[in-house]
Amino acid sequence: MKVGLLGAGMIVHDLLSFAGEVSDMELEAICATPAEETTIQTLAKEYGIKKCYTDFGEMLKNPAIETIYIGVPNHLHYTFTKKALLADKHVICEKPFTSNDQEAVELAELARERELFVLEAVSTRFLPNVLKIKELLPTLGEIKIISANYSQYSSRYDAFKQGITQPAFDPEKSGGALMDLNIYNINLMVTLFGTTEKVNYQANIQKGIDTSGILTMDYNEFKAVCIAAKDCKAPIVTSIQGDKGCIIIEDSANVVAKFKLLMNDSSVEKVYELNEGKHRMYHEFAAFCDIIDNRKVTEANALMDISLATMKIQTQARRTADVFFPSDTNAENK
Repeated sequence: MKVGLLGAGMIVHDLLSFAGEVSDMELEAICATPAEETTIQTLAKEYGIKKCYTDFGEMLKNPAIETIYIGVPNHLHYTFTKKALLADKHVICEKPFTSNDQEAVELAELARERELFVLEAVSTRFLPNVLKIKELLPTLGEIKIISANYSQYSSRYDAFKQGITQPAFDPEKSGGALMDLNIYNINLMVTLFGTTEKVNYQANIQKGIDTSGILTMDYNEFKAVCIAAKDCKAPIVTSIQGDKGCIIIEDSANVVAKFKLLMNDSSVEKVYELNEGKHRMYHEFAAFCDIIDNRKVTEANALMDISLATMKIQTQARRTADVFFPSDTNAENK
């Protein structure tokens, strides 16, 4: 998989930190704004990236690039993904895939029409520990309650309170606790249990954005509660409770470094650590290389189904809390 990187922020630095371990991925180019030119030149030299661009359109003309990785702020995902697809490039787009469900549907349909792959980069879906949890779910009996809390106090919240609004707290840039943190909890729920139409979001709103909130998902037979906060802190933990046992994850849904299985009758108490000590994003990029290089359409479609369901849930959730982005109006007017 020959990749052109878009962006120079923290997530791109994360990717580059382990990219050399993904044997089938070649870094052909990196693109960022003119103001970040020095940064990407430094990154290119350090990580052996072949070319640097400050014009995305120019990078798209590079015939060596097969796949574009999009690691820019949330509100730009749709625009740059669409440009890449129209240039006949496969796309790997960071989470959240789009700002709303209509954008996601449009991009999925465009990729299908052009026989291209478009994949959302969410580590949760690919972690060996998460795949093992899915395998073990039947041992828990009938699932009853799920609680997922991903709360971490953001240093940007201090600036936000002082009137300085950065992208993570900016409704104009599709920010907020739901899009930044709770999106991982939603991905975990959809990966393990599928989707539901019964969604409600009770959020703490400041300046039109959710700084924290509680998302409830009703699966009829069982209930899930997903909590995320950027304005306060608590232990990060997820519990999946059945009538025969439970699974406890004591870190965030995008890491799941380990988990514990506890049976009601004390017959089993076991800790699983299956991620092989790899960076949390390693497994997803290894999977993306396999999907794209070997044209695994079925696997790509299954992943897109999760993305579409996740985008629908987050859009419904925001509406229940009266959190709206400019792109929501744009989508409705199409």
